Amino acid sequence: MRSSSGSRAVIVGIFTLVGLAILAVFILTLGSQRKTFTSSITVKSYFSNVNGLQKGNNIWFTGVKVGTIRSVSIIESSKVEVQMYIDKSAKKFIHKDVRAKLSSDGLIGNKIIELYGGTPDLPNIEEGDIIATDTLFSTEALMSTLSENNDNLLGITSNLKIITDQIVQGKGTLGKIMNDETLTDQINLLAASLNRSAVNIEKLSAAASDYTEKLNKPGTLANDLVSDTTVFANLRDLTERLRVISDSSQIFVNSLNETGKSLNASLDNPNTPLGMMLKDEKAAKQIKGILGNLQTATEKLNEDLEALKSNFLFRRYFKKQAKLEKSKQSSVSDTTFSN
Repeated sequence: MRSSSGSRAVIVGIFTLVGLAILAVFILTLGSQRKTFTSSITVKSYFSNVNGLQKGNNIWFTGVKVGTIRSVSIIESSKVEVQMYIDKSAKKFIHKDVRAKLSSDGLIGNKIIELYGGTPDLPNIEEGDIIATDTLFSTEALMSTLSENNDNLLGITSNLKIITDQIVQGKGTLGKIMNDETLTDQINLLAASLNRSAVNIEKLSAAASDYTEKLNKPGTLANDLVSDTTVFANLRDLTERLRVISDSSQIFVNSLNETGKSLNASLDNPNTPLGMMLKDEKAAKQIKGILGNLQTATEKLNEDLEALKSNFLFRRYFKKQAKLEKSKQSSVSDTTFSN
């Protein structure tokens, strides 16, 4: 009986030790997850909505767990204070301008806080620092947006079904085009016309290319016009001369215009000789009288010369003049025949 009692006590002792060991491992594991035995600092962040974030949830930085949530408490309306434990071994990588945002482990996993950003030149975070936050869409908001998009997509597919039914029934412009053979023939004719236009454009392009080659071919007039500086200089000189001639002609025309104006003014002015002849009737009569008197005097002078020819005092002189005139005519005739 004593030996069986002693063995029973040993077995009980072994089970007790095993239970204590398991309890110690559980306590150490839980303490490790809760950062109970890890040296850390405490920092804060403020959110308007934590979306189910709880004490003990993880904190991540660049994909590495760097701490846990110490507490979540409401301090005022639409403002929640979140205190975080950050491992001292990780704080040397986290700088004061780091930002915090709510996230989750997967699509519907536990809520976490994700730290990101930070400028390497700034100091590291310290005990009691407040980390700025960014407001992001929650999973519920994301699902709501997806549901709304799904409703919109359903409406779009319904409208597309109505449109396709109308097209099949020949309603609307597109339906008429697809079901009316006349419109199809017109479209084919239009396509053929566009094809001909494309061919003509290609021919025009080829002609332009050929002309360009002629421009680049030395010795041609087109090439000389665009490349020979002498031809260009001659053309420019000719243009300048034409301009000078045009200017001179314009000056001459202006002079003629001025002369015409002066002549018209003289004709209109009764004080000028021309104006007097045209405008003054008395002067015109006097001029006519003078011309008549001159005609009469000329006729009398001719009669007097004929009378002098018959006078014996001048008869010999006129005969001598007649002989000289006849000898001159004879010498002119001989010279003509000899030539």
